[in-house]
Amino acid sequence: MSCYISSNNNRFYVALESAYGNVPGITGQNRIPGVKLAAKQVLEQNSRRDKSGSRTFAGLPNRMRKRTSFQLNTFMTELANGQTAPSHGPLFQAAMGGSPVVFGSGTVAVTSATTQITFAAPHLLTVGQAVASGGEIRFVAAIQDATTVFLVAPFTGGLAAGTVLGPTVTYPLASDVGSASIFDSWDPVGAVQRILNGAAVDSMKVRVNGDFQEFVFSGPAQDLLDSASFASGQGGLTQFPAEPSSPGFDYTIVPGHLGQVWMGATPAQFFTLTGAVLELNNNVQLRVREFGSDFARCIAAGARQVKLNFSVFEQVDADTLGLYQAARQRSPIGVMLQLGQQNGQLFGAYMPAMVPEVPEFDDQETRLQWKFQNSRAQGAVDDELYIAFA
Repeated sequence: MSCYISSNNNRFYVALESAYGNVPGITGQNRIPGVKLAAKQVLEQNSRRDKSGSRTFAGLPNRMRKRTSFQLNTFMTELANGQTAPSHGPLFQAAMGGSPVVFGSGTVAVTSATTQITFAAPHLLTVGQAVASGGEIRFVAAIQDATTVFLVAPFTGGLAAGTVLGPTVTYPLASDVGSASIFDSWDPVGAVQRILNGAAVDSMKVRVNGDFQEFVFSGPAQDLLDSASFASGQGGLTQFPAEPSSPGFDYTIVPGHLGQVWMGATPAQFFTLTGAVLELNNNVQLRVREFGSDFARCIAAGARQVKLNFSVFEQVDADTLGLYQAARQRSPIGVMLQLGQQNGQLFGAYMPAMVPEVPEFDDQETRLQWKFQNSRAQGAVDDELYIAFA
């Protein structure tokens, strides 16, 4: 018998909440690959100003307001057979706000241009929704009619008539954000089990060109429940839930250096990207100051920020110089990122109008790099960013 708890004997589950702070039920399908969960809860340390007759601290009441925060690092795994959305889906939905939109499939009838596709039947697609074929993912930039759409970028292998585009799930933005419960399960069973309820995703980061496809979610939560001190009624539960069985969990994680990037006023493929971080900030605040409650009552999201930090090698070509010119002129460009190169392992992000910042010239290595920092996406209404899986 070990005298310590192994940090590897840890599993994470996540589920979307139907009402803020109410812990939902989970199954083995809610399990996500875990890298690290940092959960912190602190009490508001208000100072006492009453005269106690000495310099000794007399203590604070037991029920002070609590502040709970978290950061969850996780990898992307391959979509299992029959799985239409990734197990991380509740976190992406909580971050983006919109309900996921599923595209089942569609047969290509005519491809009269590199980015124009005519389907054999009504496509039922919307702007920003994704389609996939041959290990590539693309987003709809415009819709001509019920059967014809224009894509952000062409499929590199082309599309022949009769090609069937595969299923995708797209997460759009919305004015309101959601909340999720994150389950932190440990072995042995007698160890302290935890649940972060009312977890709001204030920041979502996607790293490009890392060792693996890594996602980072962080933000505030309503409370941090645990099996050692649980009391009936917390999180809307009558008893602390047991961990579900998760047979057949897929540990196949996706390499982070494989994929594509398309950028420009008319997006062109770049092969010189050395690294990038896509970040969504919701500027979330919790309603936590109201009289009569120890915990936050709901989420209030502020002005949204979608930023991209990226580096490319400078080359003397029209596409690379076009990035610099767009930065100097403050002209928005389209950006599409694809991580992965096999069906079932694809992640895509599309920003229709990102304004690149003037890059820093990095000459520390033998080849000159341009570093574009804090380039921010803009839009009309909830259309700065779309993300999708296929």
